[in-house]
Amino acid sequence: MIKVSILYQNRQAGRFDMDYYVNTHMPMSIQMLGTALRGVTVEHGLSGMKLESEPACVAMCHLFFDSVEAFQSAFAPHAESIRNDIVNYTNIEPIIQFSEVKIHQ
Repeated sequence: MIKVSILYQNRQAGRFDMDYYVNTHMPMSIQMLGTALRGVTVEHGLSGMKLESEPACVAMCHLFFDSVEAFQSAFAPHAESIRNDIVNYTNIEPIIQFSEVKIHQ
């Protein structure tokens, strides 16, 4: 299994609309990715190591697929639509990372 992590770092003058992301962007993306998508989590950063400190990321999304190829096949037909929606919820350039998941329950 692989995980595609999309990280939105906490930036000065960064804007992130969590309501739009959770209620509009993610349902659209989940529908477009279809049955290849095995699971998804969305996280809203609250703080760093010290509870009063700023979080490193304001938001994170983790998408689970059987393989990189499964992700690519599901994402490619909708890439433009998904990417074009980013401006509706943030001005932060996302960081994307692919990881192999060793344990998943």
